[in-house]
Amino acid sequence: MGAGGGAARRRGGTAAGLFGAGLLVAGTVLAAGGAHAQPSAAPTAPPPAPVGVLAAVDGGPGTAVPTAQGLQQALATALADKSLGEVTLAVADAATGQLLYGAGENTPATPASTTKLATSIAALSLIPGDTRLTTRVVRGADPGTITLVGGGDPTLTALPADQVRIGGQPADADTAPASLDVLAQRTAATLRSLGTTEVRLDYDLSMYGGNPQHRNHDAQNIALVQPLMVDEGRVDPKSRDDAPDRVADPAAAAAEAFAALLRAQGITVTGGAKPAASPAPAPSAPGTVVLGEVDSPTVARLVERLLTTSDNQLAEAIARQVAVAAHQPASFEGAAAAVSQELTRLGVPMGNAVLNDGSGLHPGNAIPPAVLVRLLALAASEQQPALRPVLTGLPVAGFTGTLDKRYGSGSGSADAAGLIRAKTGTLSGVNTLAGTAVDADGRLLAFAVMTRTTAPADTARAAMDRLAARLTTCGCR
Repeated sequence: MGAGGGAARRRGGTAAGLFGAGLLVAGTVLAAGGAHAQPSAAPTAPPPAPVGVLAAVDGGPGTAVPTAQGLQQALATALADKSLGEVTLAVADAATGQLLYGAGENTPATPASTTKLATSIAALSLIPGDTRLTTRVVRGADPGTITLVGGGDPTLTALPADQVRIGGQPADADTAPASLDVLAQRTAATLRSLGTTEVRLDYDLSMYGGNPQHRNHDAQNIALVQPLMVDEGRVDPKSRDDAPDRVADPAAAAAEAFAALLRAQGITVTGGAKPAASPAPAPSAPGTVVLGEVDSPTVARLVERLLTTSDNQLAEAIARQVAVAAHQPASFEGAAAAVSQELTRLGVPMGNAVLNDGSGLHPGNAIPPAVLVRLLALAASEQQPALRPVLTGLPVAGFTGTLDKRYGSGSGSADAAGLIRAKTGTLSGVNTLAGTAVDADGRLLAFAVMTRTTAPADTARAAMDRLAARLTTCGCR
């Protein structure tokens, strides 16, 4: 990381969300290859409880733990749905982390976007939830030059405040992104106070290293992963589409937008913006003049956002913050290594898991269902309150994020609408779901379902939803 590669810092805010007793998170992950998995009614050698997991809930029948036999009977019909194809799954007690039931639960499978659970847990474990990502402008090394320093915040926006939408809703004080226009206003005011009204502009991308292009880059699902961009590199920042077109060079586009905003503030910007010849100095370095800066929402809020909307661009940015915090290169490879390293430290068995990115777009990622439910149990842990935004960020069945149009009438799973919170995932032939559900006895369960199938994606997802819905009606004792 270069000295001026943009800082993440703590400023205000707290880790988001409290986890109520009735919160449900349902999970499904996909199985890669192999024959259709056969359920193991009594999984052998259940993995040990995750570090710091909630103590078992005391109480009578209202908090009884489901049995393997009960779960097997409840899920058998849903599991037999041929549209699931090759399927693996795991169901665990969120209070203890104990594996209750599984089918190929220790077999690595393609996680798709449930990879974001791993990224988010590692981020909130390593980085205080009230940390904010800072984009700043400093006086450049050459006379008359100013440097726009990318701080790794892809949510930085060039839109006016009244046009910003988060999940289709107006942004509030907690979720509002940093404004490029405000940064221009602050920078222009400082320049005028210094008697300067004409500058040249360059921009610093030294925070990240490696190839910025994702292997599955298609200019829609994800733009180049650069530490400087506005509106996640979208060609149309107002687009509500899941995969809008992205600009070819997000950093250059952001710098040109900033130059235009400076001009609107009466500052003459000569020539075109260009990459800085050397990293900008750190803001704390002697002689550094910070001309202006703006901060993102807290990391806790960013994690919630990336999970709710399955935001690939933001997930890769947060993965690089994990790499920086772990003193690894801020690249695809460094971020994946840092996430695996931190999860291992937390007691998650990552030995046969493979990570190649932070978003789950990479088809070579492999995570066992048992690992996904372990992650969810960690997020539910009474001793891990910093991880709670992982649960509060999960889409709510039938209402929010990537589950807003699922669990509807006629789906066979409508009774579970509002009762399941889960991270979704889709790649070609792969559909996943991983989250939490509260069963009929009031016990919080963590689950992951992973499938590989030739069935249409909508058909496979509906089958997974019906499977998860069975958990909410199951006493399973």
